[in-house]
Amino acid sequence: MKLKQLLLLVAFLFSISIYGQDTTKNNKTIFVTGGSFGKPYILYVASLTNKPNPKICFVPTASADNANGIANWYAICEDLPLKPYVLRTFINSNPGQKTFEEIILNMDAIIVGGGSTLNMMAIWKAQGIDTVLRKAYNKGIILAGGSAGSLCWFIGGSTDSRPKELSLVECLGFLNYSHSPHYHAEPARRPLYHNYILNGTLKAGYACDDRAGLLFINGTMRKSVSLDTANNNYFVSRVEGKIKEELLPAEIIKQ
Repeated sequence: MKLKQLLLLVAFLFSISIYGQDTTKNNKTIFVTGGSFGKPYILYVASLTNKPNPKICFVPTASADNANGIANWYAICEDLPLKPYVLRTFINSNPGQKTFEEIILNMDAIIVGGGSTLNMMAIWKAQGIDTVLRKAYNKGIILAGGSAGSLCWFIGGSTDSRPKELSLVECLGFLNYSHSPHYHAEPARRPLYHNYILNGTLKAGYACDDRAGLLFINGTMRKSVSLDTANNNYFVSRVEGKIKEELLPAEIIKQ
């Protein structure tokens, strides 16, 4: 019996030496973009699952389950090698329904749409979806999204979800950084993000232009990508009382 246990231990340590990590644990993966989340990025998320026909669920909470957005999701996915689903949160109770947890934890990937980050956070917390998403993250289900669907995974950033002007919003904190989507697309985003980091309101973090994206694995940024050379990703921090904006060279994704 002792010999068998020793052999199992040797095999386990050998696997770690080959792959550089404990292969018994799922990687925690998040992919975000500054805004755009069309077919190229949907395919990119599908590839991250390492499955030939993954189940991918679109979550349109931030747009109040907008019918046009849901229809567009199914239309885009019609000829893609994946099984599309939608998690609706604006619902009426029905005994035949599955719970949010049953739906989310049965997926290979989750893609969160854009809209009102603030309202989405409130609904998720009221429905317990924030807790379920944490379970999905820990399980190794791919999490992704653009705009509100990117900001939600970080500790926080600025949102246009309140009247008059951009303001702070607290998010899920799965990624221990601040974040700014739409970095150059909306003139107020970049200077406000800089000010928040300079005065210590936000910690250092990542900013994405609309058509650029970042891949995080186990909480660490692993890859910068973009759909073209005009859209970029950045790491923004405070160094000796000044803003440091580091351009992150991007791999161009084929469209």
